[in-house]
Amino acid sequence: MNLSLPMAAEALVPHRLPMRLVERLLEIDGQNGVVEALVRADCPLVDEQGQLEDVALIELIAQSFAALRGYLDRRAGFPVRQGFLVGIKKLVRLHSTRVGDCLQIHIRTLAELDGFAVADGEIWTDKTLIARGEIKIWIN
Repeated sequence: MNLSLPMAAEALVPHRLPMRLVERLLEIDGQNGVVEALVRADCPLVDEQGQLEDVALIELIAQSFAALRGYLDRRAGFPVRQGFLVGIKKLVRLHSTRVGDCLQIHIRTLAELDGFAVADGEIWTDKTLIARGEIKIWIN
C-alpha cells in the first residue's frame, strides 16, 4: 500500500460515511498529525440549521487520532487497530461550524501506556480555532 500523504482517511479508520467525519490525513510528525474534515450536509450530527452539533467535535478529534494511529500501524506493517473513546477532558467550543466548512484537526499524542493513549486535539477552520479538547483512547 502506498503510504504517501495526503492519504484518504477511509483506508485508516473503521468508520464509513455518513459517520466517517474525517477525509484525509494531511501531515504527520512523529506521534502527531493534521487531518482534514469536511462538514457534510448528510452528516447525522448536523442540525436542521446546518450547524455541526457539539458532540461531533469530540468525534472529529477521536477520528483524527484514529487516522493518525491507523497510518502509524500501517507504516509499521501492522493492520489498523480499533480504538475506543473512554474519556473526554476539557472540551471547549469557541465557535460554531456549518455545512460546507473545511476543517483541520491538529492531533498531538500526549501519552501512551498499556494500550491506552491520551491525545490533545484542536479543530481549525481557516485561521479560526473552533474547539480544543483532550481525549483518552483504549487501543485494541
